[in-house]
Amino acid sequence: MSAAASRQVRIMRGREWARPVRPVRREVLGVAPELEEGRPPLLFVPGFGHGAWAFAEHWLGHAASRGFPAYALSLRGHGGSGPAPEATLRAYAHDVAQAAAGLPRQAVLVGHGAGALVVAHALARYPARAGVLVAPVLGGWATFGAALRRNPLGTLPAVFGGPLRLHRRQLFSRELPEAEARRYAARLGRASRRAQWQLLTGRAAEPAVGDPPVLVLGSPDDRVVPAAALTRAARRYGSAPLLFPGMGHDMMLDARWREPVDAILDWLAKDPAPDSRP
Repeated sequence: MSAAASRQVRIMRGREWARPVRPVRREVLGVAPELEEGRPPLLFVPGFGHGAWAFAEHWLGHAASRGFPAYALSLRGHGGSGPAPEATLRAYAHDVAQAAAGLPRQAVLVGHGAGALVVAHALARYPARAGVLVAPVLGGWATFGAALRRNPLGTLPAVFGGPLRLHRRQLFSRELPEAEARRYAARLGRASRRAQWQLLTGRAAEPAVGDPPVLVLGSPDDRVVPAAALTRAARRYGSAPLLFPGMGHDMMLDARWREPVDAILDWLAKDPAPDSRP
């Protein structure tokens, strides 16, 4: 079988044809650059409990100011997207692939937190220009164990169908003013029970279609993702993590939010992969 045929087999799964994902209304926020420079569009995917608003706060406008068309998706059941109380990781990945396919050019997928796991699954379905995993929570029993050690009161309810709760001091550094941390934390929602369980116990994502370059970045001071988990995530993609000491888990909302997004844009400006669309 040729490499192209192999990629097609991975994209066109029989199970997904036989049991299609139920469509929902998807919220996609976007900011266009003032001058079109032909740069690839970025599709930001927030983690569980967050909506597109988390990227609209700073990163969308900043990316557009540097010439990148920037979009943020609210996964089903989050933000302004339609409700989906029984959504699965597969449904979330479907949302990402469908939103990316609707963009004018081959997109870069940027996932944060558990949204990085969703992006990892979407990369196995959508031939992205590149992938970026920000403070990635890639699931599995190692994630479950780390969550129990670091946040037992917030993690145990999720095992029994309750919400997975994170305190604002797990999400933000002390540099972020308390009023802003409270405002952001008040906007957090929750993922579906099925998706939460799959996050804690699920399998790793399949290999990415077309072997796109993938950047992993995070903070060694993240109170959600241990530094060792960042290293493991980067090794999956043959690299080392880019670290930003002193930052919290929600890097796109923290006080020094410019540093990680500028690092992502600098990496992309080096054109890590050519556009493969005809």
